[in-house]
Amino acid sequence: MAEIKDPENTILMETTQGNVVIELFPDLAPGHVARIKELAREGAYDGVVFHRVIDGFMAQTGDVKFGKSDGPSFNPARAGMGGSDKPDLKAEFSNMNHGRGTCSMARAQNPHSANSQFFICFDDASFLNRQYTAWGQVIEGMDNVDKIKRGEPVTDPDKIVSMKVAADA
Repeated sequence: MAEIKDPENTILMETTQGNVVIELFPDLAPGHVARIKELAREGAYDGVVFHRVIDGFMAQTGDVKFGKSDGPSFNPARAGMGGSDKPDLKAEFSNMNHGRGTCSMARAQNPHSANSQFFICFDDASFLNRQYTAWGQVIEGMDNVDKIKRGEPVTDPDKIVSMKVAADA
């Protein structure tokens, strides 16, 4: 397993394709990192599907309302339209490159509309730089991210089995 330098700022994500370790960047996106950790600690991401997965681009997940496969509002047709019951976040755009393994927040047209949904880049997506809030980087298990089923929407999607802050694991 990858060496975890800061367990409080590392996410351990178990997916239906295997484990993924994500290093968080609290200096770059403090509000977004805090939200990811808060939702992970509540178990909000557990069971959430990867609802939009585009080959050569990214895998999107994190709709804790409509995308939570065992949740009361689960609706595969609406996955990607929901978020958490927490307020939307103020954008924290940076110069970090959206490269392979970058974790960044999904949002609507409004730059300050990120809430719970996020995506992991498969390949370089530098056209997203300074327009989406990057908050982490996959440091192990990118091969498992590569195996996630593709689709818009995805038929029988892969999901997050559990997502935890390493300090709590």
